[in-house]
Amino acid sequence: MDFLELVKRRYSVRAYKPDRVEEETLQRVLEAARLAPTAANRQPVRLILVSTAGREAALRRIYDRDWFVQAPLVVCACAVLAEGWVRQYDGKNYAIVDVAIVVDHLTLAAAELGLGTCWVGAFDPQAARQVLGLPDDVEPVAFTPLGYPADQPRPKQRKAMDEFVRYDGW
Repeated sequence: MDFLELVKRRYSVRAYKPDRVEEETLQRVLEAARLAPTAANRQPVRLILVSTAGREAALRRIYDRDWFVQAPLVVCACAVLAEGWVRQYDGKNYAIVDVAIVVDHLTLAAAELGLGTCWVGAFDPQAARQVLGLPDDVEPVAFTPLGYPADQPRPKQRKAMDEFVRYDGW
């Protein structure tokens, strides 16, 4: 599939079939995420795969939406801040950016394989820590369900190119 077509096809899925994701398909998605570039190739990212079956109540403590627990899997993308590359000029730790790149690779690979995802940032981080047993030095950054879509994409609303892009400065 053409990359631009893939980007156009990917959407935030908010209804999932309960169908199991085949292991080979799951491994392809995870490999795309693992191969994502990270600052100085430090890979300060960890993915936690959570089977939703029987864990719905605990997962809803993290993000209380029906569709969040419909898919067979939920992925939590975490940053290990101590492993992140730090920009010397201002101390900016790039681990959070690295997580975003990894999740983007994951969501695009999932879409190419017919799976759906939905980036979730509006979750309760304390509940995530408790439910997943995260150590203090690991920060949950994003979640996404992972499964087969049971809905249809809506038209995407995006800014016009001339509003989105600047040339040679602000």
